[in-house]
Amino acid sequence: MHSWTFDDMPDLSGTTAVVTGANSGIGAVTALVLARSGARTILACRDPERGARALQAVRRAAPGSDTRLVGLDLADLSSVAEAAGHIAKETDGSLDLLVNNAGVMALPLLRTADGFEMQFGTNHLGHFALTHHLLPLLGTGGMSRVVTVSSLAHRIGRIDFGNLDAARGYDKWRAYAQSKLANLLFTAELQRRADEAGRPVLALAAHPGLSATELGQAGPRLAGRTWAAKLERATRVYTQPASAGALPTLYAATLPTALGGSYYGPRLLGGTRGAPGPARMSARAQDMDTARKLWDESARLTGTPADAI
Repeated sequence: MHSWTFDDMPDLSGTTAVVTGANSGIGAVTALVLARSGARTILACRDPERGARALQAVRRAAPGSDTRLVGLDLADLSSVAEAAGHIAKETDGSLDLLVNNAGVMALPLLRTADGFEMQFGTNHLGHFALTHHLLPLLGTGGMSRVVTVSSLAHRIGRIDFGNLDAARGYDKWRAYAQSKLANLLFTAELQRRADEAGRPVLALAAHPGLSATELGQAGPRLAGRTWAAKLERATRVYTQPASAGALPTLYAATLPTALGGSYYGPRLLGGTRGAPGPARMSARAQDMDTARKLWDESARLTGTPADAI
């Protein structure tokens, strides 16, 4: 059986893509491959300096590509709204692919600019709001895709509607797992609503497996445990590179036979480590009652219309 690689990427000339968190790790690889494949690629990054360096890196590696930079802080809803406005101008009113990739993991208890628990607020609510703001651009030029990056950790997650703000206690790993479960429930409900409305939008999800990125270092650094951040860097020798971790995202973004609501991850295929294919979702990730309730609550928290699609 053929193992899907970057060489299987289709020609994306004439399409426009947005990748959040495109300044490093899986997001940087995703943006570069999309740009090399011909897509107008918008890097949505929180840090202006790192974003600018990432933009130049993509332009060097994919000369002649149409690559652009937009500032986006998912932990600040005003920044999300502003970024969506800039993206609308950069896309000429039509968006073919939105990759909700950016995220934080296992942080000490922190708050977003709007007072949300940082992991739920960034990983889920920020992307929920961004997708809502960009809905008018999706599906206007044919079938569009929204690919949201989840995690294997979603399997231990549960949505605690009575403690989404961590006011009744906080565990960093439970909070992370909850945010990654929310990513999958968001994907399922977005697809259900798109189907019901007859909108040409495919909502899909992916996870990178265990990949060598900077994601695991932020938590220890913020908690003042530099030794833990160094240990995390050392364990990268046992994980796959970010390039392999990006494969499931790009697979979901471009696979012609992908069905809405699908979830992809790395697997062993023909002896090739990390080759993408269907991934297993937990039963909680397939609970449509919870998905609908989470959608309504997320709309309330972010001030976006629940019936936007």
